[in-house]
Amino acid sequence: MQYEIKQHDKFSYIEEGEGAPLVLLHGLFGALSNFKPLVDHFKQYNKVIVPMLPLLDMDILHTSVSGLAKYVHKFIETRDYKDVNLLGNSLGGHVGLVYLLKNGSSRVKTVILTGSSGLFESAMGDSYPKRGDREYIRKKTEYTFYDPAMATDDLVEEVFSITNNRLKVIKIIALAKSAIRNNLEKELHQIKIPALLIWGKNDNVTPPFVAEEFHKLLPDSELHFIDKCGHAPMMEVPETFNKILFDFLKKHAAIATEA
Repeated sequence: MQYEIKQHDKFSYIEEGEGAPLVLLHGLFGALSNFKPLVDHFKQYNKVIVPMLPLLDMDILHTSVSGLAKYVHKFIETRDYKDVNLLGNSLGGHVGLVYLLKNGSSRVKTVILTGSSGLFESAMGDSYPKRGDREYIRKKTEYTFYDPAMATDDLVEEVFSITNNRLKVIKIIALAKSAIRNNLEKELHQIKIPALLIWGKNDNVTPPFVAEEFHKLLPDSELHFIDKCGHAPMMEVPETFNKILFDFLKKHAAIATEA
């Protein structure tokens, strides 16, 4: 099913369903397709919102985690969302945390992190993307998942088309370096709202010890590991991911009705 891309001022986003807002922030190579099983499930219970983050469209000076956090702040303010449940995967989780640290939690009720950067990440593995090498990109895309078959031809082609553009590669490197520089270890204790951590036990990019560290540093957090799962649990094991998330949102009265 294709979702309607909506426009409000400079913001492009999807918004499906009614209820407590569930805002989804994708990662560096993320796309709407990453969240499709999640949107399909939670639009029954929530207003599910996915802003199209301008990862590769900002000017180079603002191509940073902080620049993206400002964008999210303006988006939430412009749309006047309240009692938001803010979910981020990979870089998206990092952006969500910086947004909370800079703006407080007056509009955010809970935060959900899955494979988030902000403490440690191994980026694309051992090096940055090589232009024009499709097989290299396939290997690095497979590295994201426990099951290499998740790196479909379409997904590899999507990543390849991004990394084959010189300006986009420069911006990817800028964002990756910004994420590494922007370590949140000393600030996370300031985030007092309920936090849910859903992590793949086989995550190569942000390994399990990263989840343990987030759990230790976020005062009101719960941690769930999923076995045989890599860096994008909402893609690789959507049913398990959705069940954990549903139970958390229900516990915090952020689910409209039961199915």
